[in-house]
Amino acid sequence: MSVKHYDWSAYNAYVRPNKIAIRDLTSNKTLTYKDLDERASRLAKWLQLQGVKKGDRIAILSQNCPEFFELEFACAKIGAIELPLNWRLTKPELEYILNDSTPEVLIYDHTFADISNELIQDCSIKNHLSINQDESDCEYELSAMSQDVNYEEIKTDHDDLIMIMYTSGTTGHPKGAMINHRMQLYNCINLASPAFVNAESVQLVVLPLFHTGGMNCYANPILHAGGELILIREFDPRLALSILGNAEYAVTHFFAVPAPYQFMMNHPDFEKTDLSNLKAAGIGGAPCAEAILRAWSGRGVSMIQGWGMTETSPGGIGLDAEDAERKLGSAGKPLLHTEVKVIGDEGETLPWGEVGELLIRGPNVTPGYWNNPKATEDSFVDGWLKTGDAARFDDEGFVYIVDRWKDMYISGGENVYPAEVENVLYQLPQIAEAAIIGVPDERWGETGMAFICLKEGESLGEKEVISHCLENLAKFKVPSSVKFITALPRNATGKVLKRNLREEEVGQDAPAIT
Repeated sequence: MSVKHYDWSAYNAYVRPNKIAIRDLTSNKTLTYKDLDERASRLAKWLQLQGVKKGDRIAILSQNCPEFFELEFACAKIGAIELPLNWRLTKPELEYILNDSTPEVLIYDHTFADISNELIQDCSIKNHLSINQDESDCEYELSAMSQDVNYEEIKTDHDDLIMIMYTSGTTGHPKGAMINHRMQLYNCINLASPAFVNAESVQLVVLPLFHTGGMNCYANPILHAGGELILIREFDPRLALSILGNAEYAVTHFFAVPAPYQFMMNHPDFEKTDLSNLKAAGIGGAPCAEAILRAWSGRGVSMIQGWGMTETSPGGIGLDAEDAERKLGSAGKPLLHTEVKVIGDEGETLPWGEVGELLIRGPNVTPGYWNNPKATEDSFVDGWLKTGDAARFDDEGFVYIVDRWKDMYISGGENVYPAEVENVLYQLPQIAEAAIIGVPDERWGETGMAFICLKEGESLGEKEVISHCLENLAKFKVPSSVKFITALPRNATGKVLKRNLREEEVGQDAPAIT
């Protein structure tokens, strides 16, 4: 008998076959590690029967469900590549991603049947499977799970891709960050120790699994260690608090962007919820207000802050809970096996205290962007990934993200690149010039504000602008307000001075990222 210790699901099925791996509260189903590995093996066999080969992409469009991980481990077994799709995106956005990545198969939840059937036809996807958690005879169960477990083993190594995650692009189109097996392994190593991850860990997963925060903070590290995941379809503050406070579930880990923490602490159940089982409450993806840190600290929960990107697995910099209040506003220090530096305009490494662009390198960093050699070339210098964030070190070596090197802003934990929104605005024939900036928002951290200059003799209202955006963009990208002006401020070369727009609207530049 051969035991593949590099195959996470196979290893845990061998070591702890009867231990619960995933508990899906929406469908009221549980999978042991033996179940998880067998289902991944059956899916791997079905995929190979459809002609899927090493390097082929398999897309999944669904809210949180165990099938994300069944597909991940099936892909690992046969050298295929999982392609999680953001279900918040509109059809044109998804169509671009699918045409760029050309998946062989689309696995989709039945609630997305209408858009999925259109995408299957318009993007010429050869094979598909429908998931329905309420029906044991859905396509996924009848077709994939009816196979035996004897797939053909395919040799892979750490350089082979396991996933492609599309991120919003600075040029108006999303880019597919390539995630290889090495990145996933080192993310497990980098996050496990500071987050106290082990086989006894139990995490409530509320972030969407199409997002690197949902998949990798800390879901994949916990499955790697042999722990347990509790899944819910979508975040709801009351439901999340009821699970965190339930002694039967004994949740030890939680991760979210600031908004869910804020929604929970403002819920009437917050003060009476028993949070004593929580050992690690991670927070990232967007700036964290001091009020959130203090509210949770007051309930005996210390927050583990950090900084990262889809391109960095995502763990890059982390702030231990013991330093959370002393170093308020800091992203922390570089994680194990990770290097960061701050450079000036000429590429020189700056001394501690000076602000420049943050660069990062290590085995946790992406090899580049799928089908986009120019974006890859533009994003790296001498093996270092240019993060696009301005940062500084303090005198103890803690990193502070002090500004945005690019124009990107973060709304509800989701990156929004103005160029993408501006491209959609320019579809309206009445618009001569358009610019988007992020402005502070009490609920979402930041939302977009559109500045629009109309062509002479044209008229357009705010409602028409926002309605057009809603038809063509995910809701979190749609500007919440529109301001009509006569001309955009520009420098001598014609570049729009968005800093001037920010200063005029909010009196300061964009808030720091933590």
